[in-house]
Amino acid sequence: MNSLQRPGTATLVPGRTPALLSVDDLKITARTRKHSRVLVEGVSFELRPGQTLGIVGESGSGKSLTARALLGVLPDGVHAEGQARFDGRPLIGSSERALRRLRGQRLSMVLQDPFTSLNPLQTIHETLRESLPKVVRRDRAATRAEVAARLKEVGLDPEQVARCYPFQLSGGMRQRVAIAAALAGDPEVLIADEPTTALDATTQAEVLDLLARMQRERGMALVLITHDLRIAFSLCHEIVVMYAGSIVESGPAGELAGSPRHPYSLGLMLAEPPVEHLVEQLSSIPGNVPPADEVSDTCPFAARCDWHRPSCSEARPPLVELGPARRSACRRAGEIAAELIARRDTAIVPIPPPGRPPAPAAMSVTGVAKSFRTTSLISRARTIHAVRDVSFSIDEGESLGVIGETGSGKTTLARCILGLESPTSGTITLGKHDVSDYRRLSASALREVRRYVQVVFQDPYAALNPMRTIGATLREAAAARGEPGGSKDEVGELLGLVGLPATHAGRRPSALSGGERQRVAIARALAVRPKLLICDEPVAALDVSVQAQILELLREIRRSQGMSMLFITHDLSVVRQMTDRTVVLRHGRIVEDGTTTTVLDSPRHPYTSQLVQSIPGRGGARDPARTSRD
Repeated sequence: MNSLQRPGTATLVPGRTPALLSVDDLKITARTRKHSRVLVEGVSFELRPGQTLGIVGESGSGKSLTARALLGVLPDGVHAEGQARFDGRPLIGSSERALRRLRGQRLSMVLQDPFTSLNPLQTIHETLRESLPKVVRRDRAATRAEVAARLKEVGLDPEQVARCYPFQLSGGMRQRVAIAAALAGDPEVLIADEPTTALDATTQAEVLDLLARMQRERGMALVLITHDLRIAFSLCHEIVVMYAGSIVESGPAGELAGSPRHPYSLGLMLAEPPVEHLVEQLSSIPGNVPPADEVSDTCPFAARCDWHRPSCSEARPPLVELGPARRSACRRAGEIAAELIARRDTAIVPIPPPGRPPAPAAMSVTGVAKSFRTTSLISRARTIHAVRDVSFSIDEGESLGVIGETGSGKTTLARCILGLESPTSGTITLGKHDVSDYRRLSASALREVRRYVQVVFQDPYAALNPMRTIGATLREAAAARGEPGGSKDEVGELLGLVGLPATHAGRRPSALSGGERQRVAIARALAVRPKLLICDEPVAALDVSVQAQILELLREIRRSQGMSMLFITHDLSVVRQMTDRTVVLRHGRIVEDGTTTTVLDSPRHPYTSQLVQSIPGRGGARDPARTSRD
């Protein structure tokens, strides 16, 4: 069993242990000169010592705002009302001076991005020193010893790390430092806001294991904010599901996993791509999360719900008790309970991997290596071997997955294929062209290659020009084909191909959601009608439901256009659903390759096995019976 499936504590007795943190009817509003907007409303929950509470939901659900309200760190112009008490002390409405006595000492928080939460101008020693109690900071020797102890506690070597700056550490090491800083005051409650979103699979598992171990050893309570239900089910005792600023369901993790009692909870569960098997169609929740103040007098999920009836929208459904510790804000919760379970069971029926007839190679990589010579003011020049003797091919119409941890060489390899880097040695062929060195291509050959291969990057926010309309972006891309095109009709066709209305052509990226931006990025790549599409972590920055929509869109495009794909990702569930074959990179070398089914189900290299075992909740959710005893 994956260690993440062990509960953080085995002594919790719900209803008997007094609540350490209690929230009752929390309301958060944003005030402007003209009016006030409700962002979060009616949120209530309790957290007991040693308990892990998961708060899940899509972006815009109010998860992070709820956590920030408890710590008194809401943005300017945003205010909280209601009751929130920590160990009997009020939090909402307390003075900044009173909250400072709690923040970092008894209540602490770990943010999503460790790079932005750490001061880039401070060494790790200085960062941790600032987090220690004043009585320790007065003595230099005691401070050094305490910093070293804190770093060792999170699995870091003080001799190697203490004098480093954040940019000199990997993402996983930075997150460990952030956890060490948050725990420096020995808090009784730690709030972790999406602490592993930007990390690869093995690093994610290490950080989550670290949080679980810290909790067990300290008897600390943990609030885990995440959009990943696999993580929530594997680590949490209780789960609160938020949508459009309110709670729509809550209950023990095992019970909620086995029997969701709200259509939104089921939608989140089904939107997670299965890692154990291939499914015929990825499930997603249509539409987007509405602003809380627009659905204050109706069921907030009604517009996206398959079980909606007119009576559901007559008033806002209350959050009612369905049983011991189970609550749901669905008027039809009892009536549709069996249907929800049946829908879940139907959606996860596996299908066999489709067979592929032999086809010509769309791309081949032979003996490619890439080295970088680095220099630094604080270290000697050295050579980094990012890619080492890599060889593989992709057939026409085939999808190849490339997986590995951060630093394994995945993106460097893609940059070499795209001509953004030149390989140190080896050969890359796209169609009939040798593109090992783009500088040697003639102008006509370069135009052909640029039409042959296109890329979809990870961050849709940075991939589009914020000053250009969507129509202008797509017309420019279509014109790059070197043939008549880019008309208003073609822009409409491209938007239709990715499931967007033609009216979006007049909008700028800032007016679109993250999922819509990524659809535009895909449309731009398709505008030149490429034979090969490189997808570099295209859904890593998206909510789980939007992720499912984008993945299913890419599968449909591949089926309809016979396009080849190179899919770079650290998410093995994405690899399972999107690829025919997979290569595993480690330290720039291929350590295993084969059909995706064989690589994931019967890994032969220890590193591949480690990646597979790092999947949160591998083997299923926690035992509901055990959860109820905790």
